[in-house]
Amino acid sequence: MATFTFQNIFAWQRAHDFTLLVYQVTKHFPEDERFGLTSQFRRAAVSIGANIAEGYKKLSKADKLRFLNISEGSMAECMNYIILSNDLGYINSDEYEQLSVSIEDAGRLLTAYCNGIINNNGIK
Repeated sequence: MATFTFQNIFAWQRAHDFTLLVYQVTKHFPEDERFGLTSQFRRAAVSIGANIAEGYKKLSKADKLRFLNISEGSMAECMNYIILSNDLGYINSDEYEQLSVSIEDAGRLLTAYCNGIINNNGIK
């Protein structure tokens, strides 16, 4: 019998993909942004998957949803960084589109996961 972990959650998988993409794209940001936008963007991206994973292990529905809501907040923060990066000319239109589609996909799956938990279908 296969073991189910947070890694099986589609929202976590897409969040992880998004985080890898953020690291790839921000690798080319200006050096003077290393402790600024690059660091903030990466931290927020990492927070999405980390909070999905942490919420997965919580026993109560309220605790699970609290961590998933933190993930949603980090997604909004990342969308702001995508827009800012584009406006500053740090990413091109293809990267903007790739990042936007990736985070929207993760967000759609996270919403579905939250709804499953609310309806008692998403708990382990």
